[in-house]
Amino acid sequence: MKVAVVGATGMVGHVMLQVLAERNFPITELIPVASERSVGKTVSYKGEEYTIVSMEDAIAARPDIAIFSAGGGTSLEFAPKFAEVGTTVVDNSSAWRMDPDKKLIVPEINASELKDSDKIIANPNCSTIQMVLALAPLHKKYKIKRLVISTYQSITGTGVKAVQQLENEYKGEKGEMAYNYPIHRNAIPACDVFTDNGYTKEEMKLVNETQKILGDKTIAVTATAVRIPVVGGHSEAINVQFENDFELSEVRQLLQAQDGVTVQDNPDTNTYPMPIYAEGKNDVFVGRIRRDYSQPNTLNMWVVADNLRKGAATNAVQIAEYLAAKELV
Repeated sequence: MKVAVVGATGMVGHVMLQVLAERNFPITELIPVASERSVGKTVSYKGEEYTIVSMEDAIAARPDIAIFSAGGGTSLEFAPKFAEVGTTVVDNSSAWRMDPDKKLIVPEINASELKDSDKIIANPNCSTIQMVLALAPLHKKYKIKRLVISTYQSITGTGVKAVQQLENEYKGEKGEMAYNYPIHRNAIPACDVFTDNGYTKEEMKLVNETQKILGDKTIAVTATAVRIPVVGGHSEAINVQFENDFELSEVRQLLQAQDGVTVQDNPDTNTYPMPIYAEGKNDVFVGRIRRDYSQPNTLNMWVVADNLRKGAATNAVQIAEYLAAKELV
């Protein structure tokens, strides 16, 4: 299978190449793609060096699958051009997620919706992916009425510039700023830009994408997204109110049975998910599972995942794996 990785030199692109190698995706020809300034440079894949090509050369090569992680503007311009030559695009940007004609896919939840006619497939936002994977089996059993979400998001979600900012501040050095404020020893309650309603784009992604993936626009969602000086992954405090009551033992069983979820929940041994342990892993980790006694049918839980892996690269590769297995490309 001929596979293009668009944005191969970026933080997520680098992890995509790692995940493709780790999972032995059946690549017969790898086509790394990046911006014009990177054309001619090389990237490593399975111990070999591959030369980065331009977008135009990659389209001319007619890959079976193109996995994009190159920003919304790039995707809006070039994903349709790949689709026109028969390539199936799995896009990691926000460009196509809320397009009513495009599928928004977390494979463990809704990959069965995919058809061979889907030539541009959207990968959800990182903070949405980890949350809905934990919520999907619970929604199916108890029906979610309302979600209140607080996120504690890794700087890796912003990119290399943010990681460099934290490192500079830790060392006490001046440098380029990814954020409006210092991130070292700080928490910034503004992920992405603000919208007219006072919420950030990141917060509205949690609202809109959750409803789309779970196929239920009646779910009420409100969110506060916070950037913290952490590298390993995103954490989320989730308060979920159901239509129907639940038993905590059954909630744990449902979560343990969900593909891609690992339950880490034992207060007696101080066992709970943390980004320091999630880093480099593909699962979503769930803990601090407890009833909210302030109102009926309501649950609290803590959800953590490596945002560069399941929140981005791993989910995209899993979509590609499904397409290949079902011969949809």
